[in-house]
Amino acid sequence: MPEISLTRNPAYARHGSNIGQPNTRHEGAMKVTGKARYAADNHPAGMLYAVIAVSTVARGRVASLDVAAAKAHAGVVDVMTPTHKPALAMHPHEKNNPFMFRVDLLQDDQVRYANQAIAVVIAQTLEAATEGAALLAPRYETEPARADLDANESFVPAAVGVGAPAVHNHGDVEAGLAQAVQRIEATYETPAQYHNPIEPHAIVANWDGDKLSIDTPSQGFVFAQMRIAGLFGISPENIHIRSPYLGGGFGSKGMISGPQILGMMAAKLVGKPVKLVLRREQMYGPVGHRSPSRQTVRIGVDGTGVLTALSHHAKVASSTFDDFFEPAADVAHTLYASPAIATSHEAVRLDTGTPLFMRAPGEATGSIALESAIDEAAYACGMDPLAFRLKNYAEVEPISGKPFSSKALRECYAQASERFGWAKRPLAPGQMRDEAGFRVGWGMGTAVFPALMFQGEARAVLRDDGTGLMETGAEDMGQGAWTAFTQISADGLGLDLDRVELRAGTSDLPDAGIAGGSAHTATAGMAIHNAGAAVIAKLAALATDDKRSPLFGAGNAGVVARSGRLFRRDDESRSESYVDILTRAGLKEIEARGKSASDPAAQANYAMHAHGAVFAEVKVDPDLGQIRVTRLVGAFAAGRVINPRMVQSQYLGGMIWGMSFALHEHAIIDRRSGRILNADLAEYHVPVNADVPAMEALMIEEYDPYVNALGIKGVGEIGITGSAGAIANAVWHATGKRVRHFPIKIDDLIDAL
Repeated sequence: MPEISLTRNPAYARHGSNIGQPNTRHEGAMKVTGKARYAADNHPAGMLYAVIAVSTVARGRVASLDVAAAKAHAGVVDVMTPTHKPALAMHPHEKNNPFMFRVDLLQDDQVRYANQAIAVVIAQTLEAATEGAALLAPRYETEPARADLDANESFVPAAVGVGAPAVHNHGDVEAGLAQAVQRIEATYETPAQYHNPIEPHAIVANWDGDKLSIDTPSQGFVFAQMRIAGLFGISPENIHIRSPYLGGGFGSKGMISGPQILGMMAAKLVGKPVKLVLRREQMYGPVGHRSPSRQTVRIGVDGTGVLTALSHHAKVASSTFDDFFEPAADVAHTLYASPAIATSHEAVRLDTGTPLFMRAPGEATGSIALESAIDEAAYACGMDPLAFRLKNYAEVEPISGKPFSSKALRECYAQASERFGWAKRPLAPGQMRDEAGFRVGWGMGTAVFPALMFQGEARAVLRDDGTGLMETGAEDMGQGAWTAFTQISADGLGLDLDRVELRAGTSDLPDAGIAGGSAHTATAGMAIHNAGAAVIAKLAALATDDKRSPLFGAGNAGVVARSGRLFRRDDESRSESYVDILTRAGLKEIEARGKSASDPAAQANYAMHAHGAVFAEVKVDPDLGQIRVTRLVGAFAAGRVINPRMVQSQYLGGMIWGMSFALHEHAIIDRRSGRILNADLAEYHVPVNADVPAMEALMIEEYDPYVNALGIKGVGEIGITGSAGAIANAVWHATGKRVRHFPIKIDDLIDAL
């Protein structure tokens, strides 16, 4: 049976009723009753505890460690250091594929960033390991830390993001600016932001010869297996990863991190199972973060309010020892029509851990600058910000010229603005107050995120008891993936939901691709869809080739699978149950596999994005300058909705993160030492329940036949991209002050009140 693709119709159709239903979480009861087992909940017999000792300086070398004092402490079993550790088959800074990043595994005594691992203490109890780590009393030979965007020489990176050009020019921007009637040029700054999933990185590792069994949170099993296999010189098939539940990931668990590998090394050193869990403050360094940025946006507009030029330049940072450059300027490629668009990046190397993927990498950082600048351009022309966007949004992707779902964006603008009541908004800032005298502002932003899809695989089984099984190595970070995959499985297998078993969350299952880039539902979902099609085709062949079946001879007409039966497409009075078909054939079960991948022809001819529009209301205390977001309304068009309950949850979560970006998150770095001063959830501010306003996420119906056969786009990251800019623009509308560094704080507004 050939794969179902965009260019082939399935030989046997299935009419399902599960996709599109607002089912509750597949694993919800397990989580709320404490039965869901996360990585650190595992305690194999004989397990020891490992604690990382981390550097308290950002640059230099470790001159000495008091290993003897640590080893003498009661309960300490061993101390792993650069001179006492298992040998590795591959240097941790060596790379053999573009999705591999360098890690620190005690390979030398050099310190490259604060919170870098400098030793690992292994003990019988967590307390003994923690106390042993404190007894190491490291001494350092330090060098001045390079901690901000002006602290080192800048350069143009070879690529940004995942291999994108650092510089891209379309048309003549300088000529477009010269002929413009209105021009704006503004610089926006965003801080470093650090990953804070509820579940920190953790691992329970156990070796049996050259076989490794680990419990650890992972967004991608195959990438993890390849990296571990290379480091330890073993076969990927010898590595079994269990990750049934993740307490959030947001990109930080997409690649196996240094601390997780140190847990494996500790287990190998002592020959026993070892558990290692990062403390909250240890998350600020070795597991990725969002780079700081300084972005300059230049916009030219003619006398009718139409763009003549758009230039977006971003300065970002990476570590001194690896390359990941936030593609912040590239968001300008996809939203607004201009005859001339230029995007460019420069970078500096800092004494930090390597910035990596963090929810909407590039788009989140770039969109808050772009949407603020578009707002400024609208006001320079005396136009309403919505009217200006409607006049300038792209009907086709501006640089490539490929068509995309621009009608969906127009509908997002229309529905969200109507629900919000945007038509009542005065153009001038500072005109609205509430009954308590608080200043009120309304702002908006456009949301966009690429519709990605990776390669994946699934295995489908139909059993002679009328049940079905779907297997795929998918991950669920809390976004409801397993719920959605069960619904796709049920429709793909033509079974009722309660007759389907989904197996996921371990590396011994078919590769479901990485749970990242808002692509997991499309990737694993299409693999499940195709596996279902393939196994139904096998079942149909058994029936239609069997003279004893009421479906005999229906091969040309085809059959429909529904509720555990096959129905003849042209005569549904003729049908047969799966149970009868398999029983008569003497089979306990039949199986088939399906794969997924993006369609090269569609990719070449169409631009693929999800779109949205977000409208925000803020209130500002005229005496204290305190900012409160009081309303957020977003409308999003992201293809076919598998489960509206889960999708709405993702939209709302993204909008909350956008609020966090605009008003809360900020890693405060001591420029003298390079240390992060607020490396905890008490002082690294993120929104809590009291901060979250009345919110509404509208789902705009969209059918995009080109992204994949199911029409699925991602929903996990798009909510950030319009929300942060909308809130920043609302603050300006309330106060008349344009704040161009984020997050916006009370002291930024005092002089404007």
